[in-house]
Amino acid sequence: MPKTPDAPPVRHDTLIAGGGLAGIVTALELLAAGQRVMLLERGDASALGGLALQAFGGMCLVDTPLQRRAGIRDSQALAWSDWQAAAEFGEDDAWPRAWAQHYLERCVPEIYEWLRGFGLRFIPAVQWVERGLFRPGNSVPRYHVLWGTSRHMARTLLDALEHHPRRANLTLATGHEVQAIAPVPGGGWRCRGTLAAGGAPFEATADRLVVASGGIGGDLRRVRAHWPADLGAPPAHLLNGSHPNADGKLHDAVQAAGGRLTHLGAMWNYAAGVSYPSPHFEGHGLSLIPPRSALWLDPSGRRIGPVPLVSGFDTREMVAQIARAGWPHTWQVLNRRIALRELAASGAEHNPLIRDRRALAFAWQMLSGRGPLADELLAKCPDFVQASTLPELAARMNALAGDEAVDPALLARQIAGYDAQIARGERFHDDDQLRRIAQLRLWPGDRVRICKFQQIVDPAAGPLIAIRCRLLVRKSMGGIQTDLHSRVLGADGQPLPGLYAVGEAAGFGGGGLNGRGSLEGTFLAGCILTARSAARHLAT
Repeated sequence: MPKTPDAPPVRHDTLIAGGGLAGIVTALELLAAGQRVMLLERGDASALGGLALQAFGGMCLVDTPLQRRAGIRDSQALAWSDWQAAAEFGEDDAWPRAWAQHYLERCVPEIYEWLRGFGLRFIPAVQWVERGLFRPGNSVPRYHVLWGTSRHMARTLLDALEHHPRRANLTLATGHEVQAIAPVPGGGWRCRGTLAAGGAPFEATADRLVVASGGIGGDLRRVRAHWPADLGAPPAHLLNGSHPNADGKLHDAVQAAGGRLTHLGAMWNYAAGVSYPSPHFEGHGLSLIPPRSALWLDPSGRRIGPVPLVSGFDTREMVAQIARAGWPHTWQVLNRRIALRELAASGAEHNPLIRDRRALAFAWQMLSGRGPLADELLAKCPDFVQASTLPELAARMNALAGDEAVDPALLARQIAGYDAQIARGERFHDDDQLRRIAQLRLWPGDRVRICKFQQIVDPAAGPLIAIRCRLLVRKSMGGIQTDLHSRVLGADGQPLPGLYAVGEAAGFGGGGLNGRGSLEGTFLAGCILTARSAARHLAT
C-alpha cells in the first residue's frame, strides 16, 4: 500500500470500509476494545460522517424516559405488533425478524443511553409519525429528535474518535475507494482499490473486514433495476436524496466473495421531493415535510383521491399511489400562511436552529413561523411558484412543467369545494383531510405546527403557492444479509469467517430488518445498533 502520512503499511486487526455513521461507531467500539483499526473512506476528510451529516436526526425508540415523562405508555410488545404490521415480513424473513426484535429489546441501552453517554440529548417533545392508514403504524409517538440534528451527533462521535486515548491504534485513510475484497489464504481479508488523488492502486489487509459502505440509493440506475414490481414501472423522474457514493459496488464485491444479498427492492423513498436549492451534485433532491393543510393534486390539478394524500400516516402508501399512477410529478397547493406554519424540510441544513442548538430562537420560530425557509425555497428552489390569483398560479404551474396540463377552471373547482367545507364550520366537516387534521392536532407536538382548518384561497393568507413534487430516493432497506453479530452470511446461511456488514449496507440489520415498510426513525438508530453488535463480536 502506498505510504501516506496517515496510512502506514501495517497489519491491522480490523479494516472498516466506509466512514459514515456505522463505520465511525464500529471504529470507536473497537478502539475501546484495544484493537488496531484501519478506517477506509472514499471521500475526503469532510465526508467522514456520511449522510448523518445531512440527516435530521430522528430515531424510533421504545419506552424511553422522554415517553414516560410525556405520559406515553409504550412497550416492546406494542412496538413489535406495530413493527410487524408495517414490515409485512415474508415466511423466509427469519433474520430480519430477529433483528427487528433485537432492535426493540436493545434500542434504549444500545442507542438512547449510549448517545447520552457522549453528552447528546433529544428534544423533549416526542413526535408522532407513521401513524398508519390502511394498516397499523406507530400506535403511540416514538420519533425522538436529536438536539443538534444528526450532524451534531456525527461530529461529536468524530471528535471522540480523534481524541480517543487509543487514537494511535487507528489508521484513518480518506480518499481510499475500496473496489474489491477477497479472503486471504490462511485467514484475514484484503481490500483493493484506488486513491482519489491520482488514481494509484492500493491494498490493505487485516484479520477481519467490516463493510460499512451505505446503500444503493445513490445509483438511480440500480434503484430502477430493483424497483418493486408492485409499484409499476420504474419512474423516469427520480430525485436523489442519498449520495452518488452510495452506489452498491461493495454489495457486488461481497456477493462475489460469497455473501448473500437480500431485499434490494425494499426502499424507503419519499413522495414530496423537490430540487435541492443549492445542490451538492447533479439530480440532488430535498425531502419536504409536506404541509398537512395543502391540497395534493395530480399533474392536471385534480385532487388526488378518493383518499387524499396527507403526510404523517403512511409514507410507503403515498409513494405507492404516485408511482402506480405513473405521474412524472404532483402538485401541492397552499398559501403563505400555511407555508409559514407548516412547511418544513428534512435534514440539518434546513433546520439551522435545531442544528445549532439555539433554544430561544427555536422556541420563537415555533410561535412566529418558518419565514426564512419559505423565502429561501421560493427564491432558490425551481419547483416553487407563487401568484396572487388562481389563474395566474395555474399559468405558472404550466410554465414550470412545460405543458398545459393544469386546467385553471378545474383547479378552481377543486379548491373551492375544500374551502367551502371549512367555511361551513368544524361540525359539518365531511372531508377526510380535514378529519385527519383534526386528529393530528390532538397531539401537542403536531398542534403547534398545523393550522386550524385554513382555507387555500384567503386574501389575508396570500399569496398562493404551488410546489412541484417528485419521488425522491432516500434509503435502502435491503442489503447484505447478516446474523445478530453482523456477520455476513453466505449462500448456505453460514457466516463467512471474518466478514461483517453494518448500517445501510446490511439493510440496517439482517439484510432488511424493516421489511417492506418502516416505522420511520429506524435508520440512524439501525446504523448504531448493527455497528455495536459487530464490534462486540469482533472484540471477542
